[in-house]
Amino acid sequence: MPEPRHRSRSSRRVKTKLPGGEVVTHYKKRTPGISKCSKCGENLKGIPRVRPYKMTKLNISKKRVERPFGGNLCTKCARSLIKEEAREVS
Repeated sequence: MPEPRHRSRSSRRVKTKLPGGEVVTHYKKRTPGISKCSKCGENLKGIPRVRPYKMTKLNISKKRVERPFGGNLCTKCARSLIKEEAREVS
């Protein structure tokens, strides 16, 4: 029987074959869901699917896309928002 901390389904079960031919179960953390656009809900491109403790170790350029609202809005929503702001100013 697995240890109590591995009995929940929050851990992902991975069958691994050892060099001796024995198959054992390894328990790994699940990967988080894909980042979504805060306006339309579309999947964001260029944002890695890693757990927060791994995200802190990444470079800033790998955490988000280098453009205004990168990491929060998709390209379509960011483009439309910038256009709206430019029209309000003029």
